[in-house]
Amino acid sequence: MHGTGNDATFSRRHFILTAMSAAGGLIVGIAAAPDSARAATISKQPWTDSDQAPHEIDAWIAIDPDDSILIRYQRSEMGQGSMTALPMIITEELQCDWSKVRIEYASANRSIRENRIYGDMFSHGSMSVRQSQRMMQQVGASARERLIAAAAARWHVSASECVAAQSVVTHRPSGRALRYGQLAADAARVKLAAEPAIKTPAQFTFIPRSIPRVDLVHKTDGSAKFGIDAQVPDMVFAAINACPVRGGKLKSVDESMLSGTPGIVGVVKLENAVAVVATGTFWRAKRALSRLQPEWDVGAAGSIDSTQLSAQFRAALTERMVTARNDGDFDRAMSGAVRTFEAIYETPYLSHSPMEPMNATVNLQPDRLDVWVGTQDAEMALGAAARFSGLKPEQVHIHNAFLGGGFGRRDANDDIAQAIAIARVVKRPVKLIWTREEDTRQDRFRPHAVVGFKAAVGADGMPTAWSMRVVTSSIFKSVGIPFPADRAEPPAVDTLESNGYNVANTRVEVLLKNTHLPVWFYRAPGGNQHVFALEGFLDEIASATGIDPYLMRRKLLRGKPDWLKVLDTAAEKGDWGKPLPRGSGRGIAICTFTDSLCAQVAEVTVKPSGLLKVNRVIVALDTRHMVNPQTVVEQAESSVIFGLTAALYGKITIKEGAAVQGNFDTYRMVRLADAPRIDVHLVPSGGDIWGGAGEPAVPPVGAAVANAIFAATGKRIRTLPIVDTDLSGPT
Repeated sequence: MHGTGNDATFSRRHFILTAMSAAGGLIVGIAAAPDSARAATISKQPWTDSDQAPHEIDAWIAIDPDDSILIRYQRSEMGQGSMTALPMIITEELQCDWSKVRIEYASANRSIRENRIYGDMFSHGSMSVRQSQRMMQQVGASARERLIAAAAARWHVSASECVAAQSVVTHRPSGRALRYGQLAADAARVKLAAEPAIKTPAQFTFIPRSIPRVDLVHKTDGSAKFGIDAQVPDMVFAAINACPVRGGKLKSVDESMLSGTPGIVGVVKLENAVAVVATGTFWRAKRALSRLQPEWDVGAAGSIDSTQLSAQFRAALTERMVTARNDGDFDRAMSGAVRTFEAIYETPYLSHSPMEPMNATVNLQPDRLDVWVGTQDAEMALGAAARFSGLKPEQVHIHNAFLGGGFGRRDANDDIAQAIAIARVVKRPVKLIWTREEDTRQDRFRPHAVVGFKAAVGADGMPTAWSMRVVTSSIFKSVGIPFPADRAEPPAVDTLESNGYNVANTRVEVLLKNTHLPVWFYRAPGGNQHVFALEGFLDEIASATGIDPYLMRRKLLRGKPDWLKVLDTAAEKGDWGKPLPRGSGRGIAICTFTDSLCAQVAEVTVKPSGLLKVNRVIVALDTRHMVNPQTVVEQAESSVIFGLTAALYGKITIKEGAAVQGNFDTYRMVRLADAPRIDVHLVPSGGDIWGGAGEPAVPPVGAAVANAIFAATGKRIRTLPIVDTDLSGPT
């Protein structure tokens, strides 16, 4: 994979040096970078035992006498890089020496005690930078001005005569200087009359720049601590098996077969699950659990399968729906159309399947609960743990860890609930780990969705009207978010309702059809399904009317320079229009997501045997502004792999009410041999908006690949995953 952008590329020599040694090689690589690009530091263990520091300026920043600076990070780090980006924003305003910065997680407990001093603590929806950018600037600017005020008071001069840079305050007329470490104690006592103004992007001097992620070294040498790595004195291990049919209950289980088994602490029966608790290792608990043969009451849902669900969703396309968008007069435009088109696109349930399965370690005491967990929302996890345990929120301490993948899954807190319930029975600290099979089958899935399209074109072959009718399930209901029934739920219509095409008569409608299966936010919710459908349908129109798919999009985006920039960049860098060998093809797709724009061109080869190879994917990405271009490129690359996995292989099949797929032998991932070359081109357009980087490159890849397959074979894919389509035959 190859990324291009501001200082975002690594030479082959750098890669070889890095790969030679996990510890020495990577450190050498970073040390060889310019001083300004050296990474700040972070503990291998991101949580701390105390939420107070001896030299605090405020809850966010502590500066020691030796000028080392502690910056607290209130969200979660799962590889997206915001644990680096947000402190970089503070550093921009604080005007400190980045090489002396160290970063740790902020305490959700302290935030609760101090009137939510850290604000929102979640990391999902590509919101970390988007939602915290102004707040982080203000934190840094306020601390900087307090340091300047402390220096001015010591020198008995006006603060306007002083300037801060590289962790030093200087009095410009006299040249006198004081280090931040010398001023921190006095600055902590300064009360500003008003908050200082923050910089505009044009005034930035530290960002944007490419800097290695602060978690990179520890995650490369294996020393980083994830939730699954937590160790607590006297803890025991728990393995759990929940009813395979969601909504079912535990009827009975014969635990006598484990009688006398060494190391078994006990069997814990929950309403819908059974757990085995053991000393020593998780493997001991897992093996014992596999010997149990629980009986389940699965209820009526035990007769449901994927074929039935698909038929029900498709039949519901004719039912009354809620309108999300209704421009012009679609019905009138259709009645006067030169030509019309119809198609149905369908995408299945998907599992999040993070590399680190769900887990939680808890120490439940009468007046205190400690939870070690990788969570996407420490504040939400604290609130949930308080409810599950019956303790007050201020008695709960969440020790947030690194996350081995989240993708929206790691804020449901079902692992925490189970661990607390088990600990209440065994009266000891408990580490609960889900097996890979449990993690896949007990997931809260990406919803199943069916989209029915109708469109009209004029004499020039360009669309004059189109309708999109969606049948899917309510994520908001599954999560517990109240939402009016007469309004279109945003994830259900995202990227359909917000498509940027200038089609005068556009109608988007949705029907929420819920099943027994819980659905949840998934990387680029809604968009990861609907862009495949919309961009595929638009390609159908282009093919049938003889218009180049890229040029059709260009005409439909007339007057939108930011959209055209990413589209043109992808087409140019993707060699659009250049000849390809027989059996090869290119496809193009574009979308907006999390206030960013992304266009992609995929190039594929399909052998007569049906063997598909995605050769390369070209990404043009506009996040409006950037903090760390290197991590933006990395997120785009990871998004392509994530979206490609879903498009090529992703599918959760339901049989007798339960998910069939369990481990990676049946729930396949894109592996190194499958991975295409990925070229990322960053084209930030600026403006007042800050876009997200972690999700906008997920939705286009499935559409671009499917459209490329059509260009290579003439076979149109309307149902995912692609692996289910027979691509064999002459091309």
